[in-house]
Amino acid sequence: HVQLVESGGGSVQAGGSLKLSCVISGYNANPPYMGWFRQAPGKQREGVAVIYTGEQRTYYADSVKGRFTFSHEDAKNTLYLQMNNLKPEDTAMYFCAAVPGWLARDYVLSPNEYKFWGQGTQVTVS
Repeated sequence: HVQLVESGGGSVQAGGSLKLSCVISGYNANPPYMGWFRQAPGKQREGVAVIYTGEQRTYYADSVKGRFTFSHEDAKNTLYLQMNNLKPEDTAMYFCAAVPGWLARDYVLSPNEYKFWGQGTQVTVS
C-alpha cells in the first residue's frame, strides 16, 4: 500500500530556513500529482506546492512564491520542500500528499482532491 513519510520539521526564527523531505513508497511509478500542504491551528488545510509530473510543472501558493522551492528525486522516491525566509505565518503542520488521477488546474492545490497523505511534520517559526 502507499505510504508517505515526512521529516525535517522543527523550530526556527523568522528569516530562517528549513528543508522538509517526504519519502513515498508503494507506488510503481510517480503519481501524477504530489506535493506539500499545510494546516495551521484553527485554519483549513491549504496547498503549498505541487508538481504535475506529466509536464514537470510546479504550482505554488501565492504566499510562498519566491521563498519556497519544491523538488523531487525520483531515484529516492523523495519529495523536498526548501523553505527560506520563513515567517511566523508559515507555522503549521506540513503534509505531503499524492493523488493517482488527473486534476483540473483549478484544483491542483486543493487538499480535498488528494487521496494519500503522510502523518505530517511540524514547522514553528517565531
